[in-house]
Amino acid sequence: MSIVLRKAWELFFTSTTPTPSSSSSSSSRSNFTYSKHLSELCFSSFSSDIGELEQLPFDILMQILKLLGPKEVAKLSIICKSLRYLVKDNRLWVHFLQTHQSHPSWDSLFFAETTLIYGFPLPSLNGQRPQLSFMQIYGQREQVPGAIIIDGGSGYCKFGWSKYECPSGRSATFMEFGNIEAPMYTRLRHFFATIYNRMQVKPNTQPVIISTPICHYEDTEAAKASRRQLKDAILSALFDMNVPAVCAVNQATLALYAAKRTSGIVVNIGFQVTSVVPILNGKVMRKFGVEVMGVGSLKLTGFLREKMELNNIRFESLYTVRTLKENLCYVALDYEAELLKDTQASFEATGEGQFSLSKERFQTGEIIFQPHLAGVQATGLHQTIARCMNRCHSAELSGDSDWYKTVVLCGGTACLPGLTERLEKELRVLLPSYLSNGIRVIPPPYGADTPWFGAKILGNVSTFPGPGCVKKKQSHQKSTRFNLLW
Repeated sequence: MSIVLRKAWELFFTSTTPTPSSSSSSSSRSNFTYSKHLSELCFSSFSSDIGELEQLPFDILMQILKLLGPKEVAKLSIICKSLRYLVKDNRLWVHFLQTHQSHPSWDSLFFAETTLIYGFPLPSLNGQRPQLSFMQIYGQREQVPGAIIIDGGSGYCKFGWSKYECPSGRSATFMEFGNIEAPMYTRLRHFFATIYNRMQVKPNTQPVIISTPICHYEDTEAAKASRRQLKDAILSALFDMNVPAVCAVNQATLALYAAKRTSGIVVNIGFQVTSVVPILNGKVMRKFGVEVMGVGSLKLTGFLREKMELNNIRFESLYTVRTLKENLCYVALDYEAELLKDTQASFEATGEGQFSLSKERFQTGEIIFQPHLAGVQATGLHQTIARCMNRCHSAELSGDSDWYKTVVLCGGTACLPGLTERLEKELRVLLPSYLSNGIRVIPPPYGADTPWFGAKILGNVSTFPGPGCVKKKQSHQKSTRFNLLW
């Protein structure tokens, strides 16, 4: 046994002590050779015991197991009984999850496996949460089939597989796809068929996560009926294409998941309007009122175009104006002070030449806070959010009393530089201290693709597809829990 111990130690020392002349590829080959030899030593010599290897320090044994990798460690736990207590150690499998499965990030993975495994809307967990086995979580995540993600969007749709690092394509949204006078079911079938064709996958192979637009905002019976009608059309279209399971969640909730939160206020600056959506434990709190502003990204683009035309700046397409907005515009922390500064900057648009903007750069974003500058009769974004916060505070719900003080921004226009800081400043000035203390505004965690990444986190959770998803055989059954998501 001492010979085996020496061989194992020499192999470990060699693989973890690189020489100055060794390259990354040779180091990788060394680790592979070491792992192979150590695995062979365990399987051939240790049988049910590791003998003198037990004399090695705990941290050295853990390093050896980490070098072996998850598959070899799982095999080793069957052969070497004395290693089973080490193999089940959560720290070891946290390492494997971080190095093998942490996409888009370890924080997102941990959030999903400690929160979203219980289904959605999220159940109220009174008392202590059950003990997690990260070894079990790793194994379950390896078996998760993944999901086709279709983020409906408001300006354009993003789609891709949940195992991808980012969306693989974009298209028009299903609300605007095809002949808008055609029945919703017909448009949806055409829309989904186009997505699957572009992805070159068969609908019956994987479940689908679809982010639904934030529409029919009110908590009235008519609005509930409209949401139910849209839901039924989506389910019918997908199940008629033999999709095995459908998980439909609104964009605001998915944006909150992308920020690793389950409660808060989501501000979605969409194509036509801006929505302020209070969400508690994954459920949209419509009884508090979803606020809607008549200012969206299209209004900002149109405002910038008007300013450019007044300065005799010509362009070929609205796309050019949007490009300039995305690359030159920002939100001023102090609007009046910014007017006194020289803010001129230039950008060269492909195929259109170079454009120079000055005050238009921050005047465009200012209409979010002062809509009257663009001729829109509406309150500013900070005032709209403050009104929502006041209603949430007055409700005095049990649990976390400050859940509404986290504001998550969503949408491409929400990525404008300076918006997060300006919004937080305005809210602190506008609200009394008992409401403003603890306020945090979070910029879009993944830019314009934030809801898609929220769906990605959900689609890779170890229990997916699980609670909250509707399977084909359940499609004609009423599901109260599912309706709560809309």
